[in-house]
Amino acid sequence: MKQLNVIGLDQKGTEQLAGKLNKLLSSYQIFYMNVRGFHWNIKGEQFFQLHEKFEETYNDLLTKIDEIAERILTLGQRPQHAYSTYIDNSEIDEAKDVHEGRACVKHIAQSYKTTIAKQREILDLANEVGDEGTAALMSDYIKEQEKTAWMLTSYLGE
Repeated sequence: MKQLNVIGLDQKGTEQLAGKLNKLLSSYQIFYMNVRGFHWNIKGEQFFQLHEKFEETYNDLLTKIDEIAERILTLGQRPQHAYSTYIDNSEIDEAKDVHEGRACVKHIAQSYKTTIAKQREILDLANEVGDEGTAALMSDYIKEQEKTAWMLTSYLGE
C-alpha cells in the first residue's frame, strides 16, 4: 500500500520530485547570480538595453526560486539553502568576469536551455505521480522560457 503525504500524493514519488526540484533550485540560484553579475558588470554599446533586460531577467528568476522552494515544501520536503550545495548540484556553471553583452546573452540562452530540459524531466515525473501542481508550474515555466530562448537566439542572430 502506498503511503500518501499531506496533499494526497505518493510519498516516494514526491521525494523523487523534491530531489529533482532541489537540483533545479540549485541551477536557478547560480543562474540568478550569473545574471545579477551581468547586470552589474555589463559594458559596451548596448549597456542601457541589456542592463535593463538583465534586471528584468534576474527579478523573474528570483520569483521562480521562491516558487520552486515553496513547491518543495508543499510536497512535504525541505528546499536546500546553502550556496555550497547549489554549486555542487547546479547544472549551470558560475560565469565569472563576463561583462561583454553578447557573451552574457549567450550564457543566459544556454542557461535557459539547461533549465528547460530539467523542467521537462520534472514535468514527466510529476505527470507519472499525478502531481498536477508541479506539472502546471513546470509547464508554465517551459512555455515562457521557450519564447525567451527564441528571442535571445534571435538577438544573437542564431
